[in-house]
Amino acid sequence: MSDPGIIAIDDTQAARVLDIMTLAFARDPVARFWWSQPDQYLYWWPRWVMAIGRNGFGHGGVDALADFSAAAIWLPPGIQTDPADIAALDMPGGDPEEEALGNALQAEMARYHPQEDHWYLWTLGTDPAFQGKGLGGQLLEHRLDVADDAGIPAYLEASSPGLVPFYSRYGFEQVGLIEVSPVPPLVPMYRKPR
Repeated sequence: MSDPGIIAIDDTQAARVLDIMTLAFARDPVARFWWSQPDQYLYWWPRWVMAIGRNGFGHGGVDALADFSAAAIWLPPGIQTDPADIAALDMPGGDPEEEALGNALQAEMARYHPQEDHWYLWTLGTDPAFQGKGLGGQLLEHRLDVADDAGIPAYLEASSPGLVPFYSRYGFEQVGLIEVSPVPPLVPMYRKPR
């Protein structure tokens, strides 16, 4: 079922979606672990979101409410992040401990990531001025209807255990816990098609 308030987003509107994600994730424990200073966060977070989610824009996986109060970036079945997009970030390096921590986190995340075709929710965000109105849920239901119609599962990593009840309401089930100290935990969640 299509919601007239939900629009498909392409590359030409990416900046508006990145603005939503930057506002929405400003207090996210995992994002702020990596970029704790405001200038770091404001510079790197939108670039990171785009690097991971770029192929969602190019393959019909990005939705927003028409007023750009909320958006979701999904990677469709069979579509993955391009490692070249990550490499192109040219992130500052030189800290072997931080690099090892990032590699350990990626390895732990890979343990839970489904191998079969699935819709991967990379980010779901609502501008804080509009939070608490069910907008994220509207976007989630919209894409889950698409997944269900095709008989395809969905997967995500909740960036806070406090988000588990929200995603559980939409049929996601916790399949583990990603813990790589001192990074805040991530909660892998899987949803069978209905």
